[in-house]
Amino acid sequence: MEKNFKRTLITTALPYANGPVHIGHLAGVYVPADIYARYLRQNGREVLMIGGSDEHGVPITIRARREGVTPQDVVDRYHKLIKDSFEGLGISFDVYSRTTSDIHAETASEFFRHLYDNDQFVVKTSEQFYDEAGGRFLTDRDIVGECPHCHAQGAYGDQCEKCGTSLSPTDLINPRSAETGATPVMRETTHWYLPLDRWQKKLEKWILDDHKEWRPNVYGQCKSWLDLGLQPRAVTRDLDWGIPVPVEGAEGKVLYVWFDAPIGYISNTREIRPDDWEKWWKDPETRMIHFIGKDNIVFHCIIFPAMLMAYGGYNLPDNVPANEFLNLEGDKISTSRNWAIWLHEYLADFPGKQDVLRYVLTANAPETKDNDFTWRDFQARNNSELVAILGNFVNRAMVLTHKYFDGVVQPCGELTEADTRALADIREAVAQESAAIEEFHFRDALKSAMEIARIGNRYLQETEPWKVAKTDMARTATILNVAVQICAKLAVAFEPFLPFMAEKLAGMLGLDSLKWSQLDDDAVIPAGRQLGKPELLFEKIEDDVIQAQLDRLARIKEENKLKNWQPEPVAEPTTFDDFMKMDIRVGTVLECEKVKKSDKLLKFRIDDGMGGRTILSGIAKYYKPEELVGKQVCFVANFPPRKMMGQESQGMILSAVNADGSLSVITPSADVANGAKVG
Repeated sequence: MEKNFKRTLITTALPYANGPVHIGHLAGVYVPADIYARYLRQNGREVLMIGGSDEHGVPITIRARREGVTPQDVVDRYHKLIKDSFEGLGISFDVYSRTTSDIHAETASEFFRHLYDNDQFVVKTSEQFYDEAGGRFLTDRDIVGECPHCHAQGAYGDQCEKCGTSLSPTDLINPRSAETGATPVMRETTHWYLPLDRWQKKLEKWILDDHKEWRPNVYGQCKSWLDLGLQPRAVTRDLDWGIPVPVEGAEGKVLYVWFDAPIGYISNTREIRPDDWEKWWKDPETRMIHFIGKDNIVFHCIIFPAMLMAYGGYNLPDNVPANEFLNLEGDKISTSRNWAIWLHEYLADFPGKQDVLRYVLTANAPETKDNDFTWRDFQARNNSELVAILGNFVNRAMVLTHKYFDGVVQPCGELTEADTRALADIREAVAQESAAIEEFHFRDALKSAMEIARIGNRYLQETEPWKVAKTDMARTATILNVAVQICAKLAVAFEPFLPFMAEKLAGMLGLDSLKWSQLDDDAVIPAGRQLGKPELLFEKIEDDVIQAQLDRLARIKEENKLKNWQPEPVAEPTTFDDFMKMDIRVGTVLECEKVKKSDKLLKFRIDDGMGGRTILSGIAKYYKPEELVGKQVCFVANFPPRKMMGQESQGMILSAVNADGSLSVITPSADVANGAKVG
């Protein structure tokens, strides 16, 4: 539960400015963080939500070289795209900045220099691959070669993307520079290291003893690292893109991106709160919460805290509610394979449906284990929950009030048992929602918010104001007053999750603010209030819209097959004499038809220049019979006849296997005499 803190600093993992944001990022970090920040603001708590783009590192330089632009061009493009996308989804950052800003360079340099001046680093010299043609040291991603495990070409120095094996550059067979193609040599280089082992004991006490309330995945991963024993970690690299190391003798070196990036939380706070930023980082009455994905746990729970300990005077995070991963249609999201739903594309394809995505990502939040996003589930949740439950209740309450009272909220008369029971059930749902949000259980909190709408629907079904109106308008007025108050509670309870819907509903109800305290009030909307015109909050999503998205993913899957295709390994060595035993000829297809009761076989009548022959071939899935009539094909003429589906085949037509598994018949490039020998 919330402790006695005066304020809360919320940080969100800095997205890498090397590409757009996808739904995995949203489900893991940004939607949960936004829910929590909005909830705190509704409760009148002092909160600051910090975000920004991570704009240094090797992948950015690789992309820049590939595109023939500067790294700054790359990060400028993606920083704007990411920032605009977040704004489009309603992620309510107090500041969204970047690590190429002047204030960040100043903050990160000062941080490093403070640690350097206070002997918080150790210096180590080691050998590293150097590209003599390019005149620079190579990072792991700058080196490619043959994977020693699956023998795929183009494996990186840190991982083979074909078989997924983690590698080091020295594991590669025939390593070469990805930029110049030259074979690298080993050279000595010197770097500064943060001795994490110095902080082992303090980290063990702080995490293992003082924060047992952290999520099991966070606590368990930290314990595994600590049990293995922490080792010094380099904080500098030999690169020309990044923040220069601010000490003499460090020319050509920059701060390692993992050291540079988390300092971005501090610099971004300084940017928005230049006069009092320290109270957000150093005042013990400030609570800091890191929202991250599970791949960032070690950086935010061990490495960044060790940096803060080494500096001194900074608060450590109070909680790190890291999520697991979100998959897409049963497969791991992959930016390199384009297997993702990109936020900017979603906003273009589904205008006005920001809250649908927020709802589905929260309902499927990977809080305790990896979860899966599917387009069919997206459609079902929109149609059967947002439209049929939440939207349906609000529309009924609003339409009935307009029908019977011209949209004017009537005074509430004496409450019946049905009225008080509904309001009591809603108070219980609100209490459960609040408790769940406080504990970072946003999926459960969303269920509690939706329960309010379910209660509202049950209430209208039980009280039947459309029937009561025939005999008792005073009772009808009370029922619809209660229904309108429930609408107001829905606007407040859903604001952290569905801010666009909440704003629209608040406008219809005439509410100028959505405070959490309003959930305790059974008369938020006063009698006499003229309600706005009823509008549908959500609309059904049709099958063809979803099918278009599924077709897009199917195309991407096929493209990936082609892109990752590699030829079959060469067969065992054979001899020229063995090859010459094969009698390969050219013939013209006179007739072609499907073989009855077979999905695979086509029956060919071939003019082979020697009286003709019949050949059966399993290519029916790839050709229509009429497409092949008149074509010349290559066939093996000296295979002994064999029975297939009760018919005799006198040879074999030659086909090539394509990357997607389809077959292409081999034909001569020019007409030749039937019966001509291939050799």
